[in-house]
Amino acid sequence: MRRFLFMIVVVFLIVIGASYLEEGTKTEAKVNFQTFIENGELQNIATSVISTFQSIFETIKETINGSPEIKDQNSVAQPELTAPSQQTFSIHNIQIGEQKAKVEKILGAPQRSSVNEYGRKWHTYHQNYQNYVQVMYNDAGEVVGLYTNQDLIASTKNIKLETVREQVIQELGTPLTRIQKGFVYYQLEKDADYDVFLIDESYITIFYDKHEGNSLTAIQIIHKDMEEKKKNFYATATDLLREGFEWQMFDLTNATRVQHRLGILTWDERVRETARKHSTDMAKNAYFDHTNLQGQSPFDRMLADQITFSVAGENLAYGQFSSIFAHEGLMNSLGHRKNILKAEFNHLGVGVAFNKESHPYYTQNYFSK
Repeated sequence: MRRFLFMIVVVFLIVIGASYLEEGTKTEAKVNFQTFIENGELQNIATSVISTFQSIFETIKETINGSPEIKDQNSVAQPELTAPSQQTFSIHNIQIGEQKAKVEKILGAPQRSSVNEYGRKWHTYHQNYQNYVQVMYNDAGEVVGLYTNQDLIASTKNIKLETVREQVIQELGTPLTRIQKGFVYYQLEKDADYDVFLIDESYITIFYDKHEGNSLTAIQIIHKDMEEKKKNFYATATDLLREGFEWQMFDLTNATRVQHRLGILTWDERVRETARKHSTDMAKNAYFDHTNLQGQSPFDRMLADQITFSVAGENLAYGQFSSIFAHEGLMNSLGHRKNILKAEFNHLGVGVAFNKESHPYYTQNYFSK
């Protein structure tokens, strides 16, 4: 479809240009037009025109037909949640300190295990991204980390998914403003869309959706010992961590889409390489932009890698110290949120790279064939 539009634009430009030429200037114009093509200016203009056409067509389609039909999910029964007995919070009736054997008796085998910023692994449990939970274990097989962005939160307080921020603070008290690691204090971001509390010897991060009334949209629980073993906010960059961040962001995106009753995206290895190259370029050359230093747009880069699509989009994130924080940040940015929740998309590749300070750059490339 895109190549077809490109050819239409090219032919259109040629025909319109030729119609305005005097006979005596056609030879000179032909030379200039050839230079125009060789310099890549024609493709840049055509790409821009195509992107504009696509945006207009999508707007017209949504106006006429309404929002795209949401794909049906095979319903999976939600667990009956009970108030935790040992901790303030539990996720899917699992608490910090419980044994892996008990967890997997409840959840079964993980769908994926990938390295995280704590030097451990996030083990991801779900059924087609429903009842989505991430669990981290220590060497003794004890739960030392939990995360969910679905309705699996139980608490001894009056807090659950979609509880508003004001009530969370009323129940849990004043959030932390800094975290101590050894003799160093790390200041937490001001005006962030999350709060951090130290409760039950664990750091509990409550994420809020500012587009849904500042309501609780996700929770992460990390045992204090695990957090303090991580000496810096940013983990040391490794190939395994890069791959872990990529897969974690992919899974988080699908868990969020399912929560909004949208279809699951399929991983695309080729577009992951496109995304990785852009993240690497940004990290190496210290910039942060959808257009690279050669003037290529995300669509240009995908076409250069022989990836054909009818509609595509790109999300970028930089500086967040994990895929969880990056994903939750993207969901609070309307443009990025629109890509995550775009019903037309059916493929996704995520590429991560680190700069010299181990700060991660995240690139998500979405598309439909």
